Amino acid sequence: MEIDDSGDVLDLTSCQLHSLDSIELPPTLIELDLTANRLSELDSRIAHLSMLKKLSLRQNLIEDSAVEPLSRWDALSSFTLKELYVSKNEVNKIMEIEHLHDLQILELGSNRLRVMENMENLTKLEELWLGRNRIKVVNLCGLKCIKKISLQSNRLTSMKGFEECVALEELYLSHNGISKMEGLSALVNLRVLDVSNNKLTSVDDIQSLTKLEDLWLNDNQIESLEAITEAVTGSKEKLTTIYLENNPCAKSSDYVAVLRKIFPNVEQIDSNLFA
Repeated sequence: MEIDDSGDVLDLTSCQLHSLDSIELPPTLIELDLTANRLSELDSRIAHLSMLKKLSLRQNLIEDSAVEPLSRWDALSSFTLKELYVSKNEVNKIMEIEHLHDLQILELGSNRLRVMENMENLTKLEELWLGRNRIKVVNLCGLKCIKKISLQSNRLTSMKGFEECVALEELYLSHNGISKMEGLSALVNLRVLDVSNNKLTSVDDIQSLTKLEDLWLNDNQIESLEAITEAVTGSKEKLTTIYLENNPCAKSSDYVAVLRKIFPNVEQIDSNLFA
């Protein structure tokens, strides 16, 4: 157990705790880290930590019934909570946390989620991490301030649903079943796009993404190197990293050399680094 001198930060990572009964929770806590314990329910005292900004419940034994109190603790409505981490648990449903208006980061990766819901009022949300779940459809409820989204290793077959996320800078969609790139043209602030390990046969709808720096297309079924060149014309000067290995278009022995000519500022192609 680690608590800083100010009493603002309490780190209980890997303490093998089954409950917090024996733990004092100072009312001045700003950060509470309960990562990697054996917790199966939330301590009701957390509801009264009115200064709490960061709460981590990663790697516990938390199910839906355990996080349900988050939706009905009235004291939480005045919370200043900005970061909530609940990854690597056994949660089936995104809890009703619309009252956490100041929330900026929500992490629910490696759970059992099937539906994206209950986020309509999280208007300040900037980062959403939902990788390694069972989500089939994107539903972001018009989160226009969001900057980073991870839906890696889900069950997506379509890229539709991001159109209103105009502030988006990083989008991670690897290891899904996506067969077509679409719904991206309005995301003009996008810097990182990862659609590796999908079922793509072409590269589309990214011509307007002039800020794109990192593009991950490896492990797909893309045939044409020329089509890729045309698709990323808008970010030709900006692109610094591109992954294309394990695609039919990458079988040519000189494809790395060809890409270096097309993208003058590229620093990395697959595992090849250039000074």
